[in-house]
Amino acid sequence: MVDEAFSRFPVPEVLDLPDDLRVRVLAVQDKTGFVPNVFLAMAHRPAELRAFLAYHDAVMEQDSALTKAEREMIVVATSAAVDCTYCVVAHGAILRVRARDAVLSDLVMTNYRSADLTERQRAMLDYAVRLSTTPDQVGPADHERLRAVGFDDEAVWDISAVTAFFALSNRMAHALGLRPNREFHAMGR
Repeated sequence: MVDEAFSRFPVPEVLDLPDDLRVRVLAVQDKTGFVPNVFLAMAHRPAELRAFLAYHDAVMEQDSALTKAEREMIVVATSAAVDCTYCVVAHGAILRVRARDAVLSDLVMTNYRSADLTERQRAMLDYAVRLSTTPDQVGPADHERLRAVGFDDEAVWDISAVTAFFALSNRMAHALGLRPNREFHAMGR
């Protein structure tokens, strides 16, 4: 039985998911040993989960000038800026694994400005948090600051796309009352 306490909406059982989603979720379970709560919570609406997963894969798994750890830094810093517990905990765990650095992850989770970052990474996170929290204030000067530390237009797009996707994810997590799996707390430690 699925514990529905991690979402405010009905949560389907894995075996009740449409075939394509069941295969995807079980593959994640085989790899990690558990099913992240976000998959089951979003499966309340299978078409939306499919779209969510497709865009996630497009921005998080594609070839990019950003490393996978840098993409996770964006997720964690922007999620922390909007107090999204699920995304901070879940992606903080993934950042620990991808960066192989629990201290870096913990600092980005609480205040990325206190983390030992490169100038490039700090500029990336400054921009991502600004886009996440005050998007109406983002303009050409922000992109110029990113270019000045070595990001090209495609990398600026990637930073923006990761930020935008996780703005959606953060808001859904807040709306659902989504709670992180306990397993995330121990990952990468």
